[in-house]
Amino acid sequence: MKVRWKKTAAAALAGLCIVTAAGCGGGDKNAGKKEILKVGVTGLADTLEPADYAAGQTLIRWGQGETLAKFDKTMHAAPWLAERWQVADDKLTWTFIIRDRVKFSNGNKVTAEAVRSSLERTLAKSAEAKGWARIESMKAEGQTLTIRTKQPLPHLPGVLCDPRFTVIDTSVKDRDIPQRGPVCTGPYTVASFTGDKAVLEANPHYWDGPVPFKGVELPVLADPHTRAMALKKGQVDAAVDIASGDLTLFQDANAFRVSETESVSSVLSLLNVKPGKPLADKRIRDALICCLDRPAYCKTLLKGTFIPGGPVLAPGLGYGYDALMQSYGSRQDVGKSKKLLAEAGWKDTNRDGFVDKDGKTLEIGFTICADRAELPLFAEAVKLDAKNVGIKVNIKTADRNALEQARKTGDYDMLIHTGMTTLAGSPLHYLDRNWKSDKNGSNPQNTSGYSNAAFDALSDALAAEADPAKQKKMLLDMQKILLDDTAVIVFGYPKTNIVSRTGIVHADVNPCDDYRITKDWKRKE
Repeated sequence: MKVRWKKTAAAALAGLCIVTAAGCGGGDKNAGKKEILKVGVTGLADTLEPADYAAGQTLIRWGQGETLAKFDKTMHAAPWLAERWQVADDKLTWTFIIRDRVKFSNGNKVTAEAVRSSLERTLAKSAEAKGWARIESMKAEGQTLTIRTKQPLPHLPGVLCDPRFTVIDTSVKDRDIPQRGPVCTGPYTVASFTGDKAVLEANPHYWDGPVPFKGVELPVLADPHTRAMALKKGQVDAAVDIASGDLTLFQDANAFRVSETESVSSVLSLLNVKPGKPLADKRIRDALICCLDRPAYCKTLLKGTFIPGGPVLAPGLGYGYDALMQSYGSRQDVGKSKKLLAEAGWKDTNRDGFVDKDGKTLEIGFTICADRAELPLFAEAVKLDAKNVGIKVNIKTADRNALEQARKTGDYDMLIHTGMTTLAGSPLHYLDRNWKSDKNGSNPQNTSGYSNAAFDALSDALAAEADPAKQKKMLLDMQKILLDDTAVIVFGYPKTNIVSRTGIVHADVNPCDDYRITKDWKRKE
């Protein structure tokens, strides 16, 4: 590893740690009225249409939406709007009992028929959700919802935890859902929503106890240091994803509380391998990954707040991280990287420090966003390590919505990606979404051009497999294929945090990114 990126990282972290005189005081005098909770967030979806994943996640994450089941801290599906469920001996017929006391925020009762109608809406609007749920039919009677699937689906409750299955009141026909949000069941409802702020108000019909705040304000503070300083100055009561370099600002346990946990998420780069792209050549992908010192990024650059990357599934899920790291290691080998470039015909013929071929420099675009402090740090480290072997990496910074648009269109060479490595109760959905072949539009989420027949075959077999031991073996083999193909570069697996002022209790971070503000957040009495 070159000293250059270490110096760059040190300078960046030093910048994050600067505390102005104004930031050292203030206390609660600027915190606002006690009945309003203010939380600094990294971003919001650009719509509140729940059938859109990002929008559904926004609704769930900030306390407006709820689903039949939710993930507990061990990532197992637990009852939420459904008080219990069971599957029949045929392994196709599921019975969900809906809690009798649940109401929508407009006071309408949540019956099994209301849930059926909401799920039908999601299935009609989201092809991906429909593909995951594989529902053949639904029948509602009182508070009993019977769902029959097209094939055995042992993780159906987990699928129904997906934010796109947020239960909404479909009887409301005259509402601008994308802008105002749907009528849901959570402790808060949307009062106003723009790209840079959401204002929520208490749900007067909330079913699960008193709502602790009259309202909630969610200002978007995309810059990580800005979030930290807003909390330090008392402009917000809590902030999410405080950068490692800024956590030292909140060591006073009398003033602040840090809730931190190892997540089931990752930070990685998707690689566009379509013909004509620089990374279509596997030798270039291998050369790139071999020049990167990912363990140092996580241990030194980010002060141990990340576990070094390798396989695509996070270590906490238990799908072979240790075994795969033992077999593949970090893969760093600068000499091998230079050799691979030479074998592919790339040499520095004009002595400018970058390899070229046929008069063209090897340049790779790396599209990122900067709403989390570690993302530009990873990108700069990649740029400097790549330069060490003669690869020119051009960093392109976009906001979160533009980043998602680039992913949807495939307009990237490398693209930063953050998020959970298990979706809807199964890592299979995460793997399929990103790397299963897109055959005639069958998987439009995969815009990288990656395709592997053996990977696809394992995916199809895993979808029908009920034996946990066999499932684990298949997931291990799928990860091996991605590693062998250098289909992705995983930088690491983060710890995630919520930092709050001590006047706020139960502001706990959850391993599942879908849950942030809950009914349990309240002011200390």
